[in-house]
Amino acid sequence: MSEETRSETYAELASVGPYGVRPGHALITMVEPHPGHEYAYNRWYEDDHYYAGAMAMPWMYAGRRWVATRELQDLRGPEKSAVARPVTAGCYLSTYWITEGRYDDHMKWTVGINKRLNRDARVHQERTHVFTAFQDHETTVYRDGAAGPRDFHALDHPYAGLILQVIDSEGPAERSELLERLRTRDLPRRLTGSPAAMVTIFRPTPLPGDRMTYVKQVEGVDTRLTLLWFLERDPRECWTEHFADLETLGAGAGRVELVAPFIPTVPGTDRYVDELR
Repeated sequence: MSEETRSETYAELASVGPYGVRPGHALITMVEPHPGHEYAYNRWYEDDHYYAGAMAMPWMYAGRRWVATRELQDLRGPEKSAVARPVTAGCYLSTYWITEGRYDDHMKWTVGINKRLNRDARVHQERTHVFTAFQDHETTVYRDGAAGPRDFHALDHPYAGLILQVIDSEGPAERSELLERLRTRDLPRRLTGSPAAMVTIFRPTPLPGDRMTYVKQVEGVDTRLTLLWFLERDPRECWTEHFADLETLGAGAGRVELVAPFIPTVPGTDRYVDELR
């Protein structure tokens, strides 16, 4: 394909299809660098992969990295998690928003670019994907109603912390019931007076068959909900008062399989790397 033809294709693709700002989809990926490779992993991800493997792609319009120091890992639950084994696994979390209606377009690009990165030896191998899934947005519940940042601002607003929560239900019908209960009852009550400004809720989608072999297929496609709690305070400062009992959220309608607090990384630095173990 000539350079001129490629340029024309870009113009054509940009002129059709949805191009709103709503985060209709997300990539949520929790990764554990192998012991002894923490600094190398952090530099690779920040200096190369965050951009070449994510933000430079079409329709992925916002991203943020988070880290769990050992102190934050020790706050996690439940002890026997279906997501993280052991529950402390996965000290780095990356979250990305994808434009609503552009999931298929983005996936074609991401599979292609990751094959290229792998072929060009630009993929750090000393790591394990603990929880990596593309997800469809279900709803966002706000503490302050129409006031304050919206969910499409969430990865750019300087939130001081984030909690990743995963809840499993028995089946698709039960998940729908759980979602409605969270949206209308449990989350509005929990957010009132809380340092959490919003909770976004997603459901996982299966990865394509031609995904990278080091990323396992997504579990719980029909039964799981993923919640992201965006905090205005460091979770270590308010955990006992506000979040220590999150394992009981949705009790009777679902099983909480992970509650994991994080704080934002400081881009371009190795801050917190020496606090992971």
